[in-house]
Amino acid sequence: MLPSPSDTVPSPPELPELGSVDNLRDVAGSGEGYPTRDGGRVRRGVFYRANLLRPDDDDLALLTGLGLRVVHDLRRADEVAAHPDRELPGAEWRHVDVLGVAADDALGFTTPEESRRMMEAVYRDFVHRPSVRDALARVLRDLASDPLPQLFHCTAGKDRTGWVAVLLLHLAGVEEPTIRADYLLSNERTAASRARYERMIVEGLGEQMLPVLEPVLVVTDDYLDLALGEVAATYSDLDGYLRDGLGLPDDVLDALRERLVAA
Repeated sequence: MLPSPSDTVPSPPELPELGSVDNLRDVAGSGEGYPTRDGGRVRRGVFYRANLLRPDDDDLALLTGLGLRVVHDLRRADEVAAHPDRELPGAEWRHVDVLGVAADDALGFTTPEESRRMMEAVYRDFVHRPSVRDALARVLRDLASDPLPQLFHCTAGKDRTGWVAVLLLHLAGVEEPTIRADYLLSNERTAASRARYERMIVEGLGEQMLPVLEPVLVVTDDYLDLALGEVAATYSDLDGYLRDGLGLPDDVLDALRERLVAA
């Protein structure tokens, strides 16, 4: 039997936007949490999402104050080696390789179309690549059973992290337009870090590379629609994908819903 969620997890104050971890967010959204189809709310202070976890000292203090128990790093091994997470006191760090891409993977490209095709492959992998499905299943199992609160992240916190958040919000019963808006919010939240990376591109590679690499730096409706279309074609819907694609049994899915939804 999986542990039931703790109803004593305090509802935290609103998270400020952190300069050093600019895509840190509560999966539940802000305020009272995202509404669900049955009149509930997604419970805040349970699951957090983020981009690269290298906070400065001030932001480290805020992150420590969240009381995180587990941090799931969804990046590739080479990404972790190049930019390891900063240790968060009290949190167990776990590496779960969900593959994905980095902007550096597109350095040899000469057209935006090449970068876009690479990103589309990432979203197809969420649905079709067995190792990626296994990694996603492991993350969701741990989110369902390990001590709360927990955080998951990748490099920009937009694709691998974004897909996990889509699955969680779907399980909670959040309406699709809200899930989509939350997914696209990464473009707004990562504006500062994306601007820094764009300056590095211009300085190191030349201004002509900005449009070539832009598809790697953002999320789009098209990326999400591609993944959801592959899910529909292969598993009928996200419920089928979670059950048959990721192999998650009912007790895990029920435990996640119980943790996610506040009546």
